[in-house]
Amino acid sequence: MISVLVVDAQPLQRFGFRMLLESTPDTKIVGEAENGAEAVRWTTELHPDVVLMDTRMPGVDGIEATRRIVAAGGRSRILVLTTFDVDRYALAALRAGASGFLLKDTRPEELLAGIRAVAAGDAVIAPALTRRLLDAFADRLGDDLCGPVREDPRLDSLTGREREILVAIGQGLTNGEIAQRFTLSESTVKTHVGRVLAKIGARDRIQAVILAYDLRLTRPI
Repeated sequence: MISVLVVDAQPLQRFGFRMLLESTPDTKIVGEAENGAEAVRWTTELHPDVVLMDTRMPGVDGIEATRRIVAAGGRSRILVLTTFDVDRYALAALRAGASGFLLKDTRPEELLAGIRAVAAGDAVIAPALTRRLLDAFADRLGDDLCGPVREDPRLDSLTGREREILVAIGQGLTNGEIAQRFTLSESTVKTHVGRVLAKIGARDRIQAVILAYDLRLTRPI
């Protein structure tokens, strides 16, 4: 049973999520919050598996709430819900530690699949969508994508192959595409990806993408 905290400024939106989650055998809603401050408090008290987080809320918004929840080091994972796929809050949410984002008008089955994926420790943004998102934000990153690779102790722990894998992850490649690029089996790639995430301290693939951009290992392609 996956426990979910619903955070949204709109009562009708929260009601809709509650109806969906309560009608699904493997999910249960453990609480609701209408702003970020409540989200942080209820997450600390209830320890939900997944927090469905709205971005635009009065007072403490969803980005700051995500940052505080992740910084607390609990097991709860954040799935951000946005209105637009190029919402200016999306990249900020991922940087804050969210495990991905979905659109509010996504189909119920897709939302449930996203919740299950996040609860299992995966990211819910498909690699192709990751690439499109970062492309959309490329102009905002601007010159920050230029110049030499930034030194970072997390890179020192990677082998040459693992560094190549990190670059490929940053480019939004799937495991299958990475396997094809380096003539490896998908199971070997999966092992490499797991080791890369562990060594750089990334919660999931999305955080690895953000790190690759921050360190200038890659840029939109």
